Amino acid sequence: MKIWQRIKALFFWIEFVFSIAILCILFLLFQSQEKIWRLRKYWAKIQKYVINCKIIPIGSIHPQTNLLLINHQSLLDIVVLEDLSPKNISWIAKKELGEIPIFKTIIKKPKIICIDRSPKGLIKLLKEAKQRLNEGRILAIFPEGTRSKTKQLLKFKVGAKILSDKLNLKVQPVVIVDSAKVLDTKTFCAKGGELKIIFLDLIDTSKENWLEEARSIMQKTLDEQRQI
Repeated sequence: MKIWQRIKALFFWIEFVFSIAILCILFLLFQSQEKIWRLRKYWAKIQKYVINCKIIPIGSIHPQTNLLLINHQSLLDIVVLEDLSPKNISWIAKKELGEIPIFKTIIKKPKIICIDRSPKGLIKLLKEAKQRLNEGRILAIFPEGTRSKTKQLLKFKVGAKILSDKLNLKVQPVVIVDSAKVLDTKTFCAKGGELKIIFLDLIDTSKENWLEEARSIMQKTLDEQRQI
């Protein structure tokens, strides 16, 4: 079975690299962010079918939400949110991703925000985030900063709190239940199957420790879902 899963993973990665190359070319043909967003959603739907992933959403993105907090285990996390979001997502990513040649166009054209954790980079982050919000877009961040390899969420970075506090954002946690079991890009294994995406209630960001509370609620939700 594992051999078949690795073959599926190999097929996915070949398709993924090829589709990213095609997407880069198409991005260069358009200036409209609306058209680029539609291309991204179409790409996400294709990836979903290639992986053989059935998305099971529980709840939805709140109309007032302008910052999504998402737990992170797999590349699939980006795919499913691109597919489900009714608004154009502006992802907040690590600066290092923008330095990888194949990702430069993919990041630049859709105006994805790359985090530089220096004081100067923080000012740039706030400025770009405000611009995206003024364009009617929604921000999305993986507060763990990287992929969790265990059943426990990693400690949340402060970037989400700084953004929310400075820009007065409406923050909604999103729990993706064990996406690495469907597509694990670390162990090169693609099983396919069902994937639950749980949209939780907006967080009360007036509390000083709201980020820690958000992490606690997300962890509790994950633990409960794993018992079902």
